[in-house]
Amino acid sequence: MKRAAYLLLLGVHHLQAADEALPVITVESTTLSDVSGEEVKSADLAEALAKKVPSVSVVRRSGIANDIILRGQKKDNINILIDDAKVYGACPNRMDPPTSHVLTNNIEGITIIEGPYDVENFGTLSGAVKITTKAPSQELSGEVGVNFGSWGYRKQYATVSGGSDRVRLLISGSNESSEPYEDGDGNDFYEQIANLIEDGAPVDVQYKDQYRNLDAYKKQTLMGKVYADITDKQKLKLSYTANRSDEVLYPSSRMDALYDDSDIFTADYTISDLGSYSKSLDVQYYDSKVDHPMSTFYRVLSGATDSGNEMISALTTRVQGVKIKNTLELSAASHLKLGVDTSKRNWDGTYEKLGMMATTITGRKSIDDVDTINRAIFAEWEMHYSATSVKAGLRYDDTHIETAGTLGQPDNDYSGISANIFANYQLNESTRLFSGIGRATRVPDARELYFMSSMGITQPEIGTPTLEQTVNTEIDLGLEKRYQNALVKAKVFHSWLKDYIYYNASKTTNVFENIDATIYGASLSGEWFATDQVSLDFGLAWQRGRKDEALAGQTDKDLAEITPLKLNTGLNYDYTARSTARVEVVAADRWDAFDGDNGEQEIAGYSVVNMKVQHMLTRNIELTGGVDNLFDKTYAVTNTYNDLTLLAAAGGDVMLLNEPGRYMYLNAAYKF
Repeated sequence: MKRAAYLLLLGVHHLQAADEALPVITVESTTLSDVSGEEVKSADLAEALAKKVPSVSVVRRSGIANDIILRGQKKDNINILIDDAKVYGACPNRMDPPTSHVLTNNIEGITIIEGPYDVENFGTLSGAVKITTKAPSQELSGEVGVNFGSWGYRKQYATVSGGSDRVRLLISGSNESSEPYEDGDGNDFYEQIANLIEDGAPVDVQYKDQYRNLDAYKKQTLMGKVYADITDKQKLKLSYTANRSDEVLYPSSRMDALYDDSDIFTADYTISDLGSYSKSLDVQYYDSKVDHPMSTFYRVLSGATDSGNEMISALTTRVQGVKIKNTLELSAASHLKLGVDTSKRNWDGTYEKLGMMATTITGRKSIDDVDTINRAIFAEWEMHYSATSVKAGLRYDDTHIETAGTLGQPDNDYSGISANIFANYQLNESTRLFSGIGRATRVPDARELYFMSSMGITQPEIGTPTLEQTVNTEIDLGLEKRYQNALVKAKVFHSWLKDYIYYNASKTTNVFENIDATIYGASLSGEWFATDQVSLDFGLAWQRGRKDEALAGQTDKDLAEITPLKLNTGLNYDYTARSTARVEVVAADRWDAFDGDNGEQEIAGYSVVNMKVQHMLTRNIELTGGVDNLFDKTYAVTNTYNDLTLLAAAGGDVMLLNEPGRYMYLNAAYKF
């Protein structure tokens, strides 16, 4: 089955080379399809991406709501879009990254662009993760499912879609919860913290006895969509997604999330064939907001009685944006896209103290109602001629960052030009060469500029209001070779980062600063179809990062969060037309190139085995069962860069949060 699909794709690829009128993909990317059908273990997108893509690593924060690193880049250095909407987390400590605001059961596909090759969207410095959720169908269809897993994991979900040739509707909902997971040694969240306390961490960071058995999280979602063909040439798409998470525990931090709520609304209007100057005109609007209060409520340090000495850090963020794109068809093999893009992000945070010292802390600002207002114009040209395809982009950004001013912090203004060109050359029927060079910028966010600590009478300023924007200049080269039953792809890149925003642990105030650095790396991936039923896929990624100069008062020139050599490989057996068994290995080398001056530490390498079977019991009923970390290994993948505030022992060693141990799950779905 998979071999037949592969040969079909290969045939389409050759047709594209022969017919200039057919569309082509001209920027190298990784595409994941049928995410909702494949990733049924849990709702956590970060875990799914780390298992599928070797250049992606998970940043473990909890049982859910984990972050990702792409080619050594995290946070605002990579752009994460959900149905073309920008989504930001509200937490300065990355408890609610953008990937946590969409669930795998709602995702149709994901495109990962490595490098600065996206001029349509604000802030694509070093990569983009573009998530596409399910679209409504015309025919009545749907899915109802339940999922059970280790540590009390339970999930119920349902999706129904249908309509007419003019209007199509979709509604999807889910509910899930889980107890804290256990690592390979059998330690849950409480016990991992207890081990740190034995090493000298203060006892007040522990969970109170009455909350020792609290669920790790509870999460509910609702997604609704309406697609309307107003006329044969006018289309309107409306989408709304609500995420509601409660009592999300973050064991390696001092606080947990009381709740984490997000709302994402998108509207897309397209009109085609307006005339010789407009093949397609597209108007997009989005509005996403997040409400995230984190608290010491469940910890000993909040006092013997609930809320007796509780500290709350309540944050909200909201981003609204409009994008207008006009596509002109210059010839059968070339088109030009012109557009304007504007967005406004608000980020606001306040501390509250209940009990002792409440009057001195309550109402103190952490982020002082900051607006980041961006306006941009962009152009993108695409051409396909014979064996060559080229895509080139240009973008100009003007950004104004404004605070409420109650803390006396200055406003900031930035402007920047991003540009790139990416080319593919079909050397012969089986060999493709590709290369690109790009330049992109991203401005500092409100935390990096203005964040204020809750500690001390004078409330130390953690952010640095004088930061410059970061500029990435990057070169990418690659080769793709197709054989009769196989595909191999090799890529290398080199990235020069100017004014890279970096955390300096030697400072007590204004801890963020601009540095110059480089990141370079290589990857190798491919597929081999041994028979019509048996296939092997693999991916290997390696990168290194170095500061041009060590920070003042430091000697370490290693760049933080540059994950070690990582391997993803899997053996697949399609034992019937619609049923598959898979055994996969995810492994990484020892993390021995790390920034010890800024909190990182050496981490042992690991190798884990995962197994999964997807079986069509009947025409409509699918069963999926599996086990992750088959041999119950104890290991960690997330390092301890001081950019995050994490628990630490008396000797200064920061808590390494171990990954889940052996996890078994079973999903049953009825599809119609």
